[in-house]
Amino acid sequence: MGWFLNVVKPKIQANSESNTPANLWHGCPNCAEMVFAKEWEAAHFVCPKCNYHERIGAIARINMLSDIKPKMIALPMFKDDPIGFKDSIAYKDRLKDARKKTQMHDAAAAAEISLDGNKAIVFAMDFGFIGGSMGEYVGSAFAKCVEISIAKQIPLIAVTASGGARMQEGIISLMQMPKTVLACELMRENEVPYIVVLADPTTGGVIASFAMLGDVTISEPNALLGFTGPRVIEETMQIKLDPGFQRSEFQLSHGFVDSIVQRSDLKKELTKLLDLFVLAKENKIKEKRKKKI
Repeated sequence: MGWFLNVVKPKIQANSESNTPANLWHGCPNCAEMVFAKEWEAAHFVCPKCNYHERIGAIARINMLSDIKPKMIALPMFKDDPIGFKDSIAYKDRLKDARKKTQMHDAAAAAEISLDGNKAIVFAMDFGFIGGSMGEYVGSAFAKCVEISIAKQIPLIAVTASGGARMQEGIISLMQMPKTVLACELMRENEVPYIVVLADPTTGGVIASFAMLGDVTISEPNALLGFTGPRVIEETMQIKLDPGFQRSEFQLSHGFVDSIVQRSDLKKELTKLLDLFVLAKENKIKEKRKKKI
Protein backbone atom coordinates (compact mmCIF):
# COMPACT_ATOMS: atom_id res chain seq x y z
CA MET A 1 0.00 0.00 0.00
CA GLY A 2 3.06 2.24 0.18
CA TRP A 3 2.82 3.26 -3.49
CA PHE A 4 -0.91 4.17 -2.99
CA LEU A 5 -0.21 6.46 -0.05
CA ASN A 6 2.79 8.03 -1.72
CA VAL A 7 0.93 8.83 -4.98
CA VAL A 8 -2.78 9.25 -4.22
CA LYS A 9 -2.66 10.97 -0.80
CA PRO A 10 -0.58 13.97 -1.98
CA LYS A 11 -3.00 14.47 -4.89
CA ILE A 12 -6.01 14.45 -2.55
CA GLN A 13 -4.32 16.98 -0.27
CA ALA A 14 -3.41 19.24 -3.18
CA ASN A 15 -6.97 19.17 -4.54
CA SER A 16 -8.55 19.86 -1.16
CA GLU A 17 -6.20 22.82 -0.58
CA SER A 18 -6.79 24.36 -3.99
CA ASN A 19 -10.58 24.02 -3.76
CA THR A 20 -10.85 25.67 -0.33
CA PRO A 21 -10.46 29.46 -0.50
CA ALA A 22 -8.40 30.99 2.31
CA ASN A 23 -11.01 33.74 2.82
CA LEU A 24 -14.05 31.46 2.99
CA TRP A 25 -14.69 32.36 6.65
CA HIS A 26 -14.57 35.59 8.62
CA GLY A 27 -13.96 35.68 12.38
CA CYS A 28 -16.02 38.29 14.24
CA PRO A 29 -13.68 40.46 16.39
CA ASN A 30 -16.44 40.84 18.99
CA CYS A 31 -17.97 37.40 19.56
CA ALA A 32 -15.29 35.28 17.80
CA GLU A 33 -17.96 33.41 15.80
CA MET A 34 -16.93 32.19 12.37
CA VAL A 35 -19.23 33.51 9.66
CA PHE A 36 -19.23 32.76 5.94
CA ALA A 37 -17.36 35.65 4.30
CA LYS A 38 -20.10 36.09 1.69
CA GLU A 39 -22.75 36.20 4.42
CA TRP A 40 -20.70 38.78 6.30
CA GLU A 41 -20.28 40.96 3.19
CA ALA A 42 -23.97 40.63 2.27
CA ALA A 43 -24.79 41.91 5.77
CA HIS A 44 -22.71 45.06 5.06
CA PHE A 45 -19.82 43.81 7.21
CA VAL A 46 -22.05 43.36 10.26
CA CYS A 47 -21.88 40.13 12.28
CA PRO A 48 -25.21 38.26 11.93
CA LYS A 49 -24.57 36.58 15.32
CA CYS A 50 -23.94 39.57 17.62
CA ASN A 51 -24.71 42.61 15.40
CA TYR A 52 -21.14 43.90 15.71
CA HIS A 53 -20.62 46.69 13.14
CA GLU A 54 -17.10 46.19 11.88
CA ARG A 55 -15.06 49.18 10.79
CA ILE A 56 -14.94 49.57 7.01
CA GLY A 57 -13.04 51.80 4.60
CA ALA A 58 -14.15 55.03 2.99
CA ILE A 59 -14.54 53.60 -0.53
CA ALA A 60 -16.68 50.73 0.79
CA ARG A 61 -18.87 53.30 2.54
CA ILE A 62 -19.36 55.29 -0.64
CA ASN A 63 -20.12 52.22 -2.75
CA MET A 64 -22.56 50.95 -0.14
CA LEU A 65 -24.68 54.11 -0.32
CA SER A 66 -24.73 54.70 -4.07
CA ASP A 67 -27.31 53.15 -6.44
CA ILE A 68 -24.98 53.51 -9.40
CA LYS A 69 -21.23 53.80 -9.81
CA PRO A 70 -20.24 56.85 -7.75
CA LYS A 71 -18.48 59.78 -9.41
CA MET A 72 -15.31 60.20 -7.36
CA ILE A 73 -14.29 63.76 -6.53
CA ALA A 74 -10.69 64.93 -7.06
CA LEU A 75 -9.57 66.34 -3.71
CA PRO A 76 -6.90 69.01 -3.05
CA MET A 77 -3.33 67.70 -2.75
CA PHE A 78 -0.68 68.93 -0.34
CA LYS A 79 2.98 68.45 0.46
CA ASP A 80 3.75 65.44 2.65
CA ASP A 81 5.27 66.16 6.07
CA PRO A 82 4.81 69.97 6.06
CA ILE A 83 6.63 70.54 9.38
CA GLY A 84 9.31 67.83 9.13
CA PHE A 85 7.88 65.79 12.01
CA LYS A 86 10.10 63.12 13.51
CA ASP A 87 9.33 60.33 15.98
CA SER A 88 10.09 56.58 16.09
CA ILE A 89 8.97 56.37 12.45
CA ALA A 90 9.30 59.21 9.96
CA TYR A 91 5.95 60.76 9.02
CA LYS A 92 6.65 60.22 5.33
CA ASP A 93 7.16 56.52 6.01
CA ARG A 94 3.89 56.37 7.98
CA LEU A 95 2.11 57.87 4.99
CA LYS A 96 3.71 55.35 2.62
CA ASP A 97 2.66 52.43 4.85
CA ALA A 98 -0.89 53.75 5.22
CA ARG A 99 -1.26 54.31 1.47
CA LYS A 100 -0.07 50.79 0.74
CA LYS A 101 -2.38 49.30 3.37
CA THR A 102 -5.57 51.20 2.45
CA GLN A 103 -4.98 52.07 -1.22
CA MET A 104 -6.03 55.60 -0.23
CA HIS A 105 -4.02 58.81 -0.61
CA ASP A 106 -5.15 59.97 2.82
CA ALA A 107 -7.86 59.43 5.43
CA ALA A 108 -10.83 60.65 3.39
CA ALA A 109 -12.54 60.11 0.05
CA ALA A 110 -15.49 61.83 -1.58
CA ALA A 111 -17.94 61.20 -4.38
CA GLU A 112 -21.17 62.39 -5.95
CA ILE A 113 -23.74 59.62 -5.62
CA SER A 114 -27.31 58.78 -6.47
CA LEU A 115 -29.29 57.52 -3.49
CA ASP A 116 -32.66 56.17 -4.67
CA GLY A 117 -32.76 58.93 -7.26
CA ASN A 118 -31.59 61.70 -4.93
CA LYS A 119 -28.23 63.26 -5.69
CA ALA A 120 -25.84 63.81 -2.80
CA ILE A 121 -22.18 64.44 -2.06
CA VAL A 122 -20.63 61.85 0.29
CA PHE A 123 -17.53 62.63 2.32
CA ALA A 124 -16.25 59.44 4.01
CA MET A 125 -13.38 58.93 6.43
CA ASP A 126 -11.16 55.85 6.69
CA PHE A 127 -10.02 54.87 10.20
CA GLY A 128 -7.51 52.46 8.67
CA PHE A 129 -5.44 55.41 7.45
CA ILE A 130 -3.44 56.54 10.53
CA GLY A 131 -6.54 56.26 12.69
CA GLY A 132 -8.61 58.44 10.38
CA SER A 133 -6.71 61.44 11.75
CA MET A 134 -7.50 64.88 10.35
CA GLY A 135 -4.65 66.78 8.73
CA GLU A 136 -4.66 69.41 6.00
CA TYR A 137 -5.81 66.92 3.38
CA VAL A 138 -8.91 65.80 5.33
CA GLY A 139 -9.93 69.31 6.37
CA SER A 140 -9.53 70.66 2.85
CA ALA A 141 -11.35 67.63 1.41
CA PHE A 142 -14.35 68.40 3.61
CA ALA A 143 -14.24 72.07 2.60
CA LYS A 144 -14.12 71.02 -1.08
CA CYS A 145 -17.22 68.85 -0.61
CA VAL A 146 -19.03 71.78 1.00
CA GLU A 147 -18.07 73.98 -1.95
CA ILE A 148 -19.48 71.46 -4.44
CA SER A 149 -22.65 70.87 -2.40
CA ILE A 150 -23.40 74.59 -2.30
CA ALA A 151 -22.57 75.11 -5.99
CA LYS A 152 -24.81 72.21 -7.06
CA GLN A 153 -27.40 72.76 -4.31
CA ILE A 154 -27.35 69.08 -3.32
CA PRO A 155 -27.07 67.64 0.23
CA LEU A 156 -23.79 66.65 1.85
CA ILE A 157 -23.49 63.40 3.81
CA ALA A 158 -20.39 63.04 6.01
CA VAL A 159 -19.50 59.58 7.36
CA THR A 160 -16.96 60.09 10.12
CA ALA A 161 -14.46 57.66 11.69
CA SER A 162 -11.49 59.31 13.34
CA GLY A 163 -9.15 59.41 16.28
CA GLY A 164 -8.88 63.21 16.01
CA ALA A 165 -6.31 65.68 14.72
CA ARG A 166 -3.08 64.40 13.16
CA MET A 167 -0.26 65.26 15.53
CA GLN A 168 2.38 64.85 12.79
CA GLU A 169 1.07 68.07 11.19
CA GLY A 170 1.06 70.12 14.39
CA ILE A 171 -0.78 73.45 14.28
CA ILE A 172 -1.76 72.82 10.64
CA SER A 173 -3.97 69.92 11.74
CA LEU A 174 -5.57 72.00 14.51
CA MET A 175 -6.42 74.75 12.01
CA GLN A 176 -8.65 72.26 10.19
CA MET A 177 -11.15 72.53 13.06
CA PRO A 178 -12.10 76.20 12.47
CA LYS A 179 -11.88 75.62 8.70
CA THR A 180 -14.47 72.82 8.79
CA VAL A 181 -16.68 74.72 11.28
CA LEU A 182 -16.78 77.72 8.93
CA ALA A 183 -17.58 75.36 6.04
CA CYS A 184 -20.58 74.02 8.02
CA GLU A 185 -21.72 77.60 8.63
CA LEU A 186 -21.63 78.21 4.87
CA MET A 187 -23.87 75.18 4.39
CA ARG A 188 -26.36 76.66 6.85
CA GLU A 189 -26.26 80.13 5.31
CA ASN A 190 -26.92 78.67 1.86
CA GLU A 191 -29.66 76.36 3.24
CA VAL A 192 -28.06 73.20 1.85
CA PRO A 193 -28.80 70.07 3.94
CA TYR A 194 -25.93 68.51 5.84
CA ILE A 195 -26.25 65.01 7.37
CA VAL A 196 -23.64 63.36 9.59
CA VAL A 197 -23.26 59.61 10.10
CA LEU A 198 -21.05 58.86 13.10
CA ALA A 199 -19.17 55.56 12.81
CA ASP A 200 -16.91 53.85 15.34
CA PRO A 201 -14.87 55.65 16.53
CA THR A 202 -15.41 59.39 16.10
CA THR A 203 -13.33 61.33 18.60
CA GLY A 204 -11.00 64.27 19.17
CA GLY A 205 -10.84 67.24 16.82
CA VAL A 206 -13.30 65.71 14.35
CA ILE A 207 -16.14 65.36 16.86
CA ALA A 208 -15.19 68.81 18.20
CA SER A 209 -15.79 70.33 14.76
CA PHE A 210 -17.78 69.26 11.69
CA ALA A 211 -18.95 65.87 13.04
CA MET A 212 -21.35 67.55 15.50
CA LEU A 213 -22.70 70.31 13.26
CA GLY A 214 -25.07 68.42 10.97
CA ASP A 215 -28.73 69.26 10.49
CA VAL A 216 -29.33 65.61 11.37
CA THR A 217 -26.88 63.42 13.31
CA ILE A 218 -27.11 59.63 12.90
CA SER A 219 -24.90 57.01 14.50
CA GLU A 220 -24.21 53.34 14.02
CA PRO A 221 -24.86 51.06 17.02
CA ASN A 222 -22.27 50.92 19.82
CA ALA A 223 -19.97 53.48 18.18
CA LEU A 224 -17.47 55.25 20.45
CA LEU A 225 -18.27 58.98 20.28
CA GLY A 226 -16.46 61.54 22.40
CA PHE A 227 -13.68 64.10 22.53
CA THR A 228 -11.46 62.12 24.92
CA GLY A 229 -11.63 58.32 25.18
CA PRO A 230 -12.94 56.66 28.35
CA ARG A 231 -9.57 55.05 29.18
CA VAL A 232 -7.85 58.46 29.30
CA ILE A 233 -10.70 59.94 31.35
CA GLU A 234 -10.52 57.09 33.88
CA GLU A 235 -6.74 57.38 34.23
CA THR A 236 -6.80 61.17 34.52
CA MET A 237 -9.81 61.53 36.82
CA GLN A 238 -9.11 58.34 38.79
CA ILE A 239 -12.74 57.26 38.49
CA LYS A 240 -14.59 54.23 37.16
CA LEU A 241 -16.96 55.09 34.33
CA ASP A 242 -20.31 53.42 33.72
CA PRO A 243 -20.42 50.58 31.14
CA GLY A 244 -21.27 51.95 27.71
CA PHE A 245 -19.98 55.44 28.55
CA GLN A 246 -19.59 57.50 25.33
CA ARG A 247 -21.10 54.78 23.17
CA SER A 248 -23.76 55.90 20.70
CA GLU A 249 -26.60 54.61 22.90
CA PHE A 250 -25.25 56.73 25.78
CA GLN A 251 -24.96 59.78 23.52
CA LEU A 252 -28.50 59.27 22.20
CA SER A 253 -29.89 59.28 25.75
CA HIS A 254 -28.01 62.56 26.41
CA GLY A 255 -29.21 64.30 23.24
CA PHE A 256 -25.97 64.34 21.24
CA VAL A 257 -27.32 61.97 18.57
CA ASP A 258 -30.69 62.13 16.81
CA SER A 259 -30.99 58.43 16.02
CA ILE A 260 -29.10 55.13 15.92
CA VAL A 261 -29.47 53.27 12.63
CA GLN A 262 -28.40 49.75 11.70
CA ARG A 263 -26.00 49.75 8.76
CA SER A 264 -28.42 47.62 6.76
CA ASP A 265 -31.09 50.34 7.21
CA LEU A 266 -28.82 53.34 6.67
CA LYS A 267 -29.49 53.78 2.97
CA LYS A 268 -33.26 53.64 3.55
CA GLU A 269 -33.01 56.17 6.40
CA LEU A 270 -30.89 58.56 4.37
CA THR A 271 -33.33 58.29 1.47
CA LYS A 272 -36.21 59.31 3.76
CA LEU A 273 -34.24 62.33 4.98
CA LEU A 274 -33.28 63.40 1.47
CA ASP A 275 -36.91 63.05 0.35
CA LEU A 276 -37.97 65.28 3.26
CA PHE A 277 -35.35 67.88 2.37
CA VAL A 278 -36.53 67.91 -1.26
CA LEU A 279 -40.16 68.29 -0.13
CA ALA A 280 -39.24 71.12 2.25
CA LYS A 281 -37.38 72.91 -0.52
CA GLU A 282 -40.33 72.58 -2.92
CA ASN A 283 -42.73 73.94 -0.28
CA LYS A 284 -40.44 76.88 0.37
CA ILE A 285 -40.33 77.71 -3.36
CA LYS A 286 -44.15 77.56 -3.49
CA GLU A 287 -44.42 79.92 -0.52
CA LYS A 288 -42.09 82.42 -2.16
CA ARG A 289 -44.16 82.32 -5.36
CA LYS A 290 -47.36 82.93 -3.39
CA LYS A 291 -45.84 85.98 -1.71
CA LYS A 292 -44.83 87.42 -5.09
CA ILE A 293 -48.38 86.98 -6.38
